[in-house]
Amino acid sequence: MQDHQHQEEEEEKEEPGPEDAFGKSPFQLTAEDVYDISYVVGRELLKISSEPQGDVPTRVAQLQFKVVRILEMLEALVNENNLSVEELKMERENLKREVEGLRREGPSGTTEQLSLGPDKMIIDLMDPNRPRFTLQELRAVLQERNQLKAQLFIAQEELQCYKSGVISQREEQAGATEKESMVSSPSVSSKTKEEKTIIKRLFFSKHGK
Repeated sequence: MQDHQHQEEEEEKEEPGPEDAFGKSPFQLTAEDVYDISYVVGRELLKISSEPQGDVPTRVAQLQFKVVRILEMLEALVNENNLSVEELKMERENLKREVEGLRREGPSGTTEQLSLGPDKMIIDLMDPNRPRFTLQELRAVLQERNQLKAQLFIAQEELQCYKSGVISQREEQAGATEKESMVSSPSVSSKTKEEKTIIKRLFFSKHGK
């Protein structure tokens, strides 16, 4: 019987209770641990109010120990949070300095690295005074560019035709056709005159008889 009671007491001691939350590291606490701490503090306050006056100092000392432990946990959490905030601030300042350095070195660096043509320029996107265009202006520019490309293509084709002699042959053929028409037109007129002359002769010969 005594062995059974002793075993139950050991099992009760081994089972985790609300008091175990005070022995954990502040950075390992969970929401359940916070509830356990609140439960323990509330229980101690109830005991102080219900205990006889002679036992109050002992209860107060026990509660004071737990309150001090809670304050130590809070202090550790606050210090860790402040450290993280300071690290973030330092990282933000470093990033700001790097960005400012890149802005200063950006235009000169890109000018040295890129070999731009005479009709190109570098526009700094961070410059508030950079040139801005409306959508309508951009469309007009694109349309004009396409028209110029088409005209250039036609001019290149004509130049290629001149070089290959196609156009000169066409001009010679056109000239020959015009000459043939000029030559054929007098023959047609002379033929018509001859026909008229024959008709006149026949007419006069009939009337003469």
